[in-house]
Amino acid sequence: MTPRINIQDIPKGMMDCLMKTGAYIRSTNLDKKLTTLIEYRVSQINSCAFCLDMHHKEAIHMGESESRLHGLAAWREFDYYTDKERAALAFAEVLTNANHQDVDDQTYAALEAVFTKEEIIHLTLEITMINTWNRLNKTFKTKPGYYKVGQY
Repeated sequence: MTPRINIQDIPKGMMDCLMKTGAYIRSTNLDKKLTTLIEYRVSQINSCAFCLDMHHKEAIHMGESESRLHGLAAWREFDYYTDKERAALAFAEVLTNANHQDVDDQTYAALEAVFTKEEIIHLTLEITMINTWNRLNKTFKTKPGYYKVGQY
């Protein structure tokens, strides 16, 4: 795969905005292992090879298991995931696969049962940001396989 645009060619103001948003998300009280699972699952849905490589390496570095990462594609069928993770993964899938549909009441009620209002706001931002990064990397054809943990 030949990259179309190098990530370093993103205008500084845009990259600053993206990085500041990422730093804000990391500063919230959202569990970092949970956000990594969300990033990995959304990247699976969007078929973003660069992001899958990056989030897999980050997740393993944080102590996530290979079984849980491989199981994400069929997370509803495994008992590896907590109720909180299940609610977040369902929400991530709805926002990623939205096709102009709203978040249904059942999905939102599952979130409210395990997350605070502030956490739901932060989850929404997290999910929309990984979708943004997926779309940037897929458009630019960022080459996968070379990410080093902590690189960004």
